[in-house]
Amino acid sequence: MDFALSDEERAIRDTAREFITREVVPLEPEVLRRERAHQPGLEPGQLRELQLKARKFGFWGLDTPDEYGGMGLPAVTQSLIWTEVGRSFVPFRFGGEADNILFHANDEQQREYLLPTIEGERRSCFAITEPGAGSDAANIRFAARRDGDDWVLNGEKTFITGGNEADFAIVIAVTDRDKDVRKGGSTAFLVDRTMGWRSEFIQTMGEGGPASLIFEDVRVPQRNVLGEVGQGFALAMQWIGKGRYVIPSHALGIAERALGMAIEYANTRHTFGRPIGENQAIGWMLADSETELEAARWLVLRAAWTIDAGLDPRHASSMAKLYGAGMINRVVDRVMQIHGGMGYTRELPIERWYRQVRLLRIFEGTDEMQRLIISRDLLRGYTKLGGHLA
Repeated sequence: MDFALSDEERAIRDTAREFITREVVPLEPEVLRRERAHQPGLEPGQLRELQLKARKFGFWGLDTPDEYGGMGLPAVTQSLIWTEVGRSFVPFRFGGEADNILFHANDEQQREYLLPTIEGERRSCFAITEPGAGSDAANIRFAARRDGDDWVLNGEKTFITGGNEADFAIVIAVTDRDKDVRKGGSTAFLVDRTMGWRSEFIQTMGEGGPASLIFEDVRVPQRNVLGEVGQGFALAMQWIGKGRYVIPSHALGIAERALGMAIEYANTRHTFGRPIGENQAIGWMLADSETELEAARWLVLRAAWTIDAGLDPRHASSMAKLYGAGMINRVVDRVMQIHGGMGYTRELPIERWYRQVRLLRIFEGTDEMQRLIISRDLLRGYTKLGGHLA
């Protein structure tokens, strides 16, 4: 059994690391300064500038098929790259991407929404969560009723990432109350902000913030249905599923960077005449963190591998999401403890990570939902113990 990366995977990972180190990490002091002043971490247009620099490095559309100008990389390679992105807290992401379900768009929709999004000319957000429907996505009540050649949308979507900046939203709405939302009762719509919805900023404990999207008799033409009427829930699950290996991939990068800081501090900070790393309590925190980091790494890579192998990734992705999110919370907590009072200040990024990573146990499927999925798979026989080694 060979666990080594291929030469190509290693080269891509190292090039991504070089870009993050050279172009992104130097922006960290400015990002911290801006965030302390309650400003966005990057100035307007700065993200776009970074993305265009990355394009010159060869990074554009990691998941975008090559026929659309992207790299079309395997999931394992994408995971390696997202780990490198996670090393810096600068709010950066590679360009050339679009929501995976936008590739279900017809030719006209691709020209109007997909292609401009890939090129960075338009910004989208995905809207399924509601005040009364978070983890239980099948409980959505947001309604769309047919009126002639249009659909009329009413309701609220909440905790929508990118909702304050997006100029169009992919909205999952109930279109047939006589059917189960999961079985033909919901539909996905492409809804321009100019059609009448508005966003309201939600303040959170982290930097930036999601949005509530308010729809009051917003009229959407039939041509803006994404996929087929009744296909909304299936598309939503496809969208959500991707994040369950990308999120813990990002967490690996944070953990690597934070643990590296802790090791350096443990070697240089002296108390009672010796480095604090020589104290058993500190050493064990480092050992536990490294062990959990490595365990999470292989869960994440295995989840990505199942995608590349054409297998059903849900069970493996749920385990990676559950363990990876817990791992990074524990590691950052230990790193702060090792740094003591300095870790609690805003002079270092540790307190920022401490707030940031708490979200990973909530969004794109809570810990509790991942446990439900994993246990259900086992109890119903969908997955056998050690089945991936059979």
